[in-house]
Amino acid sequence: MSRFMETVAFYGTGMLGSGFVRSMLRRGIAVNVWNRTPARARLLEADGARAFEDPAAAAHGCVRAHLCLRDDASVDATLAAALPGLEMGVPVVDHTTVLPHGVPGRAARLRSAGHPFLHAPVFMGPPQALDASGIMMCGGPRDVFEMLEPALAPMTGDLRYLGEREDLAAVCKLLGNAMILAVIGGLNDAFTIAERSGLTREQAYQVFSFFSPAGQIAGRGKRMAARDYEPTWTLDMARKDATLMQAAAGVPLPVIDAVEIALGDAAQRGLGAHDLSAIAER
Repeated sequence: MSRFMETVAFYGTGMLGSGFVRSMLRRGIAVNVWNRTPARARLLEADGARAFEDPAAAAHGCVRAHLCLRDDASVDATLAAALPGLEMGVPVVDHTTVLPHGVPGRAARLRSAGHPFLHAPVFMGPPQALDASGIMMCGGPRDVFEMLEPALAPMTGDLRYLGEREDLAAVCKLLGNAMILAVIGGLNDAFTIAERSGLTREQAYQVFSFFSPAGQIAGRGKRMAARDYEPTWTLDMARKDATLMQAAAGVPLPVIDAVEIALGDAAQRGLGAHDLSAIAER
């Protein structure tokens, strides 16, 4: 008698996808895996997965198909190749970070082919995928989410249904990733200023042991959302400080340079006496 309670197909065995697959195997789910580079899929055979070179063959006998790929083009190409192997009614769950405007059309095409679809991107890295922690967001028809919820909940520590709008999870994923890029880019600029001023990165990092910029999201972020620009740090003064950072570094600071330009544009529109958060005013 098989030790597996069900069989799923998983397309995309990069670092994140491999974490999901190994976690599923640990939970007693049989996983058929496919990857554009077959050798990467075969690595998971040591964990108990079955690797396939044909996406349609990987779909045979599966009760669910998951995708964790690079982009919209790879999702669409993989689905086109896999669909002939999927039995009618088998749902498709896409964890790929994609363009929001492509999700509704993809969902409609799958529905017309007889397959419920849910876009479910995540905020997690490979360790969280393996340990079933992190956040998974879902957008789409409620009945599809409720049907898939028992299968998705064990994959994450925080499963969130965002609503019926099919592209909403894709939008929220880009919002979160935008903040990650902004923070990492800002840290790069901060370390550059530090090094050009004679500090090591380790010394510079100590600043963030007692100062947390996270308060800007809770404070100014909330005010920006409400378009509340009552000044506590004026836009003009923030721009002055940006020019000090540029002078201290003496080399390009990609994030600060871009912000300084945006602050200058806002100042020219008469917003200099408003709070820094008025940079968001269009």
